[in-house]
Amino acid sequence: MENSLSPGLYIVATPIGNLGDITVRAVETLRGVSAVACEDTRVTGKLLHHLGIKQKLIRYDDHAGEGDRERLLALMESAPVALVSDAGTPLISDPGYRLVRTARERGITVTSLPGANAAVMAMTLSGLPNDRFLFAGFLPNKAKAREGVLAELSKIPATLIFYETAPRLEDSLTAIDSVLPGREVAVARELTKKFEECRSGSPQDLIAHYTAHPPKGEIVLLIAPPGDEPMGDVDVDALLRAALEEAKPSQAAASVAKATGLDRKTLYARALELK
Repeated sequence: MENSLSPGLYIVATPIGNLGDITVRAVETLRGVSAVACEDTRVTGKLLHHLGIKQKLIRYDDHAGEGDRERLLALMESAPVALVSDAGTPLISDPGYRLVRTARERGITVTSLPGANAAVMAMTLSGLPNDRFLFAGFLPNKAKAREGVLAELSKIPATLIFYETAPRLEDSLTAIDSVLPGREVAVARELTKKFEECRSGSPQDLIAHYTAHPPKGEIVLLIAPPGDEPMGDVDVDALLRAALEEAKPSQAAASVAKATGLDRKTLYARALELK
């Protein structure tokens, strides 16, 4: 396949754990491009070595500047260039958005090769409703911001999917228990690897399990869509305080009312007290 690819950008999904998940088309493309843009040349280098491919690697990550992007764009105008992430499908909580957008604006051909994706795999394993789901990336690091995001998404009639890290799992489960009481949660980890698991239950059940068995590896966190869970147990003050970090009392009350279905006037009065 060498030299048979047309100039342009080729978005190539790579394995998220099990190297056997690389597709035949991905291997042929990685072998046939002029260069591979990647987050970490060491990680991608190991994958290419496993595949028996020698290829020019160009680092392109979250810290890449306009100059780095322009050099890649100039190259792909006359030659095929692949874009990969460290694992999974590029641009899903990974760098690359600006590169793709600019390439399209300049009329450069962009092709995406399907493959492994942790969010979709976790959705299929979880047993949660999958007719509608929302992928929302990573939850914020800070507690108030985390609760604010959960409140914002609480009324969406879909399974919510987040990426998470092992050290932050307990904090996120605690926030879910506070903001979305009664929701079933699933934790999927070590996907496609030897110790793959997908465990579901209440946030408290999962906290107890992972306190006794500290998790390792990357995690996908899934939250069931809203049902008939009681809203009276919601920590309204926590939601209002989170909203007040970035909004006026009236706006904070409106956002919490929308998320919980509680009375806006009552929430506004409480927001004024908290402010």
